[in-house]
Amino acid sequence: MVDALATGPQIRPDYPEPLWVQAAALIEGEISSGALRAGARLPPERELCQQLDISRVTLRKALGHLVERGLLSPSHGRGWYVSADRATSASAPQKDWPNSLESFTETAERMGLPATSIVLRADTVRATLDESERLSVAPGTPLFVLERIRRLDGVPIAVDETRFSLALAPAVESADLSEGSIYRLLEAEGVDLHRAETTIEAKAVDERIAAHLGVEAGHPMLVMSQLVTDAESHPVLESTIRYSGDRYRLRTQFTRAAR
Repeated sequence: MVDALATGPQIRPDYPEPLWVQAAALIEGEISSGALRAGARLPPERELCQQLDISRVTLRKALGHLVERGLLSPSHGRGWYVSADRATSASAPQKDWPNSLESFTETAERMGLPATSIVLRADTVRATLDESERLSVAPGTPLFVLERIRRLDGVPIAVDETRFSLALAPAVESADLSEGSIYRLLEAEGVDLHRAETTIEAKAVDERIAAHLGVEAGHPMLVMSQLVTDAESHPVLESTIRYSGDRYRLRTQFTRAAR
């Protein structure tokens, strides 16, 4: 059975909160109030986009966030369903790091912590042969390179280096990158951030990164390398995030396939 949203559109583009945050809060409110019952299937994405007056990219970001919260469950080819254990999921604290694609700033907001950054580098370089291959751009293409110390509530958590084609978001050169989100900046330019191929490995932190994180050289570090692509698997950006080993946790799920 498909349940419609009980309330009319309440998404306000002039509000400071991103559209996907507003959409997620609206749907969560419908679940909490009982308007969307456990096991109910949400309306089709096209209908939800029309009702909320948002794009499909924005809607999927909101729905993915609610899946991470345990409030919704996706069913391939069938749609989105309200989880049966929605009551406990809605009230349970969510403090772990996500297994859905979200920026550092978005993660911090979900955790209720202020996110700030110290910009170490923000400049434009020409793509090398290796970079052009990874990002599917021509050699010599201008790439914007951003390296920042990422902090939660003033505590340095990671050193993040990101690079992408400057043509995707020329406005980045004049943006305030000490608090802003690269994901949001790119999405504001119409860039689709759909999935990330990710590897995580343990290493010993070197002296430069150790100084930025406030730890000793040789301290355990988790290095997360990501290549973010759009829905058509075209590369958008690549990043390397070096986390202090005692300040990062990745939560995921494994499902055993039928045999």
